[in-house]
Amino acid sequence: MKILIVYAHPEPRSLNGSLRDRMVATLTAQGHEVLVSDLYAQGWKAALDGADFPAEPAGAPLDVIEASHRAFAEGTQTADVAEEQRRLLWADAVILQFPLWWFSMPAIMKGWVERVYAHGFAYGVGEHSDRRWGDRYGEGVFAGKRAMLVVTTGGWAEHYLERGINGPIDDLLFPIQHGILFYPGFSVLEPFVVYRAGKMDAARFQSVAADLDQRLLNLFDERPIAYRMQNGGDYEIPSMTLKEGLERAGQQGFRLHRS
Repeated sequence: MKILIVYAHPEPRSLNGSLRDRMVATLTAQGHEVLVSDLYAQGWKAALDGADFPAEPAGAPLDVIEASHRAFAEGTQTADVAEEQRRLLWADAVILQFPLWWFSMPAIMKGWVERVYAHGFAYGVGEHSDRRWGDRYGEGVFAGKRAMLVVTTGGWAEHYLERGINGPIDDLLFPIQHGILFYPGFSVLEPFVVYRAGKMDAARFQSVAADLDQRLLNLFDERPIAYRMQNGGDYEIPSMTLKEGLERAGQQGFRLHRS
């Protein structure tokens, strides 16, 4: 299979760098093709701005959605954006790897999403009417592809439990997993999270790496998170609210969007 790793860490000798190298070695040994988009090494431009739309009239007010749509449709996107889109279409699975910084992905990776996920490519596709709100949340350009997060964080696992001070890790990652990945159609796997990243010795690294190897071995067999499809009958359209009576007893918050 073909696998794209989108990697965001400024230090190649970091724990993240070691995990990235381990993933490449493990996946390659399985016979997969692997590409790595190393955003810091590429000098990725994080800010979405007028420079992304060179064909727009000079001095005209910038409407980002309209400009993004025209650039994608007319083939006037910048070369770096077009290449990342090509890689996404090439891949059977995408792994986003990053350290959890201030409860989210690093700015450079968020900028990768904002620039690469063009209108007409990752959003704004399909019929938009009072019967259907586009091809999204389980449908879209990435339908049939898999995605997984590999995340490191300095906090303890207990800090990210239901009663933990940082909040449940599934809630913190929901905007990424449900919004950035499931929205344009990916089947999303449970994240691989490494806690207490700053307290890593050789023995623990080998244990973590072995666990990661096992996840990668099952990358195309593991059951995805059972997010509810937007157009699967569970939501009222066009209000986009979950229909009454579908949740399990005690289910609330983001968990409502898992079937």
